[in-house]
Amino acid sequence: MKVLLLYKDYHPVVGGIENHIRLLARGLRNEGVDARVLVTNTGPATQRQTIDGVPVTKTGRQSTILSTPISLPFFVELRRQTATVDLVHLHAPYPLAELAQFVLGRAKPTVISYHSDIVRQKKTGRLYAPFFKKVLQRAALIAASSPAYIESSPFLLDVRQKCRVIHYGIETKRYEETAQVRGDAESLRNKYGDLPLLLFIGRLRHYKGVDVLIQAMHRIRARLLIIGTGPMQEAWQNLAHTQNLAEKVFFLGDASDKETLAARYAADLFVLPSTNRAEALGIVQLEAMACGLPVVCTELGTGTSYVNRDGVTGLVVPPNDPNALAAAINKLLAAPAMRAKMGAEGRMRVRHEFSFGTMTNSTISFYQDALSER
Repeated sequence: MKVLLLYKDYHPVVGGIENHIRLLARGLRNEGVDARVLVTNTGPATQRQTIDGVPVTKTGRQSTILSTPISLPFFVELRRQTATVDLVHLHAPYPLAELAQFVLGRAKPTVISYHSDIVRQKKTGRLYAPFFKKVLQRAALIAASSPAYIESSPFLLDVRQKCRVIHYGIETKRYEETAQVRGDAESLRNKYGDLPLLLFIGRLRHYKGVDVLIQAMHRIRARLLIIGTGPMQEAWQNLAHTQNLAEKVFFLGDASDKETLAARYAADLFVLPSTNRAEALGIVQLEAMACGLPVVCTELGTGTSYVNRDGVTGLVVPPNDPNALAAAINKLLAAPAMRAKMGAEGRMRVRHEFSFGTMTNSTISFYQDALSER
């Protein structure tokens, strides 16, 4: 089986969907599926690379409009590559890929991984919605990350009969604690003193809610480590400065896998304070839970609380509420035994339901069903 995966970015661009596609493509190839990736480059030149054994084409980018990379060579490359594959796997939302596939790739069956609703670009989203709904209707099958998203998304309700739940998966072995990790984590703890450590990892995008977490830090006796970069970085750094929180909030920038793993084992608590439906699930929650970290997340009506079960693997609070966020964090910081129990429950949940192998096998079955229905 030959499959072409479409999205806007790929490794080394850091992001939840980008990391998911990288892991999925590698897993598919390990299982004998000829998976290839077509995305856009961050620069104007088209590049052909092999990353982790996966053939990746990155077409030259001319511009970026409303977070959407514009690449005219993407259309040419899509037409060329779809001629040689059995199936196209579109990762949405990415309007340019959706348009290109709808116009040029209709001869081949298409499946869609629906990662999130379009939230921020409300005006353009309304204009785009009728076309996007046609794209969804034309798809053979659609994958969503949780039952909650299928039932709550205005785009998926009309096509829910063709939706399937496929859990995001992670390589749990990569998150195991070793002597080296333990030593690195201890060094990190020593660096930031004797206060508890809170951890946020992710792209600094508008919906991540780091500004809400920064405001909550006034009420929390702890230090916050923020790993990641993005368009909101400067604004949120300025916010921490103007709020006189320079001694409590630390922006660490992008970090290696080794550094982020050490940070997870150094931290007492992981926080995902996202503010709207652009956060469909939060793969970073799975990674934290795999390390035995309890999680505080927000209830968005998506999959955040599907992963992090309130009172079991962590706590769930309303979005955009610094007081509620601080109260939940303080509750867990004051209860080490509760944190340990929730951390153990989270690790078990990830291993049983969100493993890399389960995701890969479910995706292959998804492809087979789509081809048979075609």
